[in-house]
Amino acid sequence: MLSDSDRADQLGQATREKLKQFVARIERLEAEKTELAADIREVYAEVKTFGLDTKIMRKVISARKKEAAERAEEEALLDMYMEVVEDQA
Repeated sequence: MLSDSDRADQLGQATREKLKQFVARIERLEAEKTELAADIREVYAEVKTFGLDTKIMRKVISARKKEAAERAEEEALLDMYMEVVEDQA
């Protein structure tokens, strides 16, 4: 079994540089993702101060990501399940 230093020695210089570049890119993207998440939270805070329901807003955003047929199928299933549950109540 190779030690960590032996493995590092086996990597060529070009591979080492590529590895460093990949790590730097991922770290930069992670930082951007964190910033974007903070921006999104701020928008939802604005939504709330405007008097809108943020939970519903999140559902609207989620639904808009889906195809109309997929959304319609989910709504039909939800309605059917609700009918079954309400009949038992």
